[in-house]
Amino acid sequence: MMDVVICDSAALVDGGQGVRFPVVAFGDPATGFVVRFGGKAYAYLNRCAHVPTELDWVQGQFFESSGEYLMCATHGAVYRPETGVCAGGPCRGARLRAIAVREADGKVLWQPDERIAAPV
Repeated sequence: MMDVVICDSAALVDGGQGVRFPVVAFGDPATGFVVRFGGKAYAYLNRCAHVPTELDWVQGQFFESSGEYLMCATHGAVYRPETGVCAGGPCRGARLRAIAVREADGKVLWQPDERIAAPV
């Protein structure tokens, strides 16, 4: 499978706005998102581990106010940005579904797999 360009690396700021991108998750249309934390890009399926709802209420806002955790705007579940593991709230112990990303030539790229595919 080919890498898919999500955005320019410069679009991601540590603990700042994330970038949403279309995916097909387990055969259904869905959304992924990528954020930067600790200088590295991390991407996840935009689906809370507690209830299958998107995390961002305001589009692209995934971090809570401190910029240390990703937060589900609906139920307040918080996740560690570097692992996707729930650190507090109704989903403790669960995790977000990671999407493999890498950076090359100033771009953030993702690698579709058998579970999270690129839309046709």
